[in-house]
Amino acid sequence: MFTGIVEELGEVVALEHHGESARLRVRAERATADARHGDSISVNGVCLTVTECSESAFTADVMAETLHRSGLGRLAPGARVNLERAVRLSDRLGGHLVQGHVDGVGTVLSRTPSAHWEVVRVSLPEALARYVVEKGSIAVDGVSLTVSAAGPGWFEVSLVPTTLAATTLGAVREGDPVNLEVDVIAKYVERLLAHDGRQG
Repeated sequence: MFTGIVEELGEVVALEHHGESARLRVRAERATADARHGDSISVNGVCLTVTECSESAFTADVMAETLHRSGLGRLAPGARVNLERAVRLSDRLGGHLVQGHVDGVGTVLSRTPSAHWEVVRVSLPEALARYVVEKGSIAVDGVSLTVSAAGPGWFEVSLVPTTLAATTLGAVREGDPVNLEVDVIAKYVERLLAHDGRQG
């Protein structure tokens, strides 16, 4: 489990494709400070398990399902990625509950700068639209954000200077893909209402 508060910008060292899977190696300092084999690290919002770790980099395997649902397969050496270590029960929940299970990929439609923030509009896959509401939470490339507006096939978030400087969202451009994870609570509520108290 994560909070969507990015700890560090890492750098992709290598992405090796092996048939339907891949092996990702990321250079990082903070994320590897106490990382061990088997630990979870969120990479652009995708929960990955550490398979190898050194003082300055870690390696993780990426399965076919993850490659299909996220944009990790498009990464190239030198790309910057948002990193967050798994939350501890004693930590503050600065963002919202983020599982690291990407629901789909959106596309940056526009960026509108203003004096103190930047409004970014992102396309929203139809299957996810029902979970996204104005003032609700969404994770974009692993960053916990508040939905500032939503419409047919899109939503908007307002990025403050800290988010622009400390995450990859400061550099994404129109047409770039981004990983999306909707609020898991909304999905559970839908499931419960669908069953309407019945067993199954």
